[in-house]
Amino acid sequence: QVQLVESGGGLVQAGGSLRLSCAASGRTFSTNVMGWFRRAPGKEREFVASISWSGGSTTYADAVKGRFTISRDNAKNTVYLQMNSLKPEDTAVYYCAAATTFGIVTTANRYNYWGQGTQVTVSS
Repeated sequence: QVQLVESGGGLVQAGGSLRLSCAASGRTFSTNVMGWFRRAPGKEREFVASISWSGGSTTYADAVKGRFTISRDNAKNTVYLQMNSLKPEDTAVYYCAAATTFGIVTTANRYNYWGQGTQVTVSS
């Protein structure tokens, strides 16, 4: 069992930045790929970013590419999402997820563990 807890969400003006953190605990040795997803009001959950165990491989959704950066610190069992140049359309609940696979995956059904989410609101 792996537990994931997100933090760092909040209210920010358009063009601003936020850094989300996801702390993992439990059987973290089985957690390889980490990812971030988000769900905007009235919309489906969508992929945001993912990162390999080593941090050497990352994948981003087109909507956030160039603005968001995913990283991880395995010594701290933590994954981060640095969000810059935020737009109102980035407003959503952001979820951290973990997969046992070593290969990067971008679909939600491939992830095994999920956090409860943290709200990010971007005002115009």
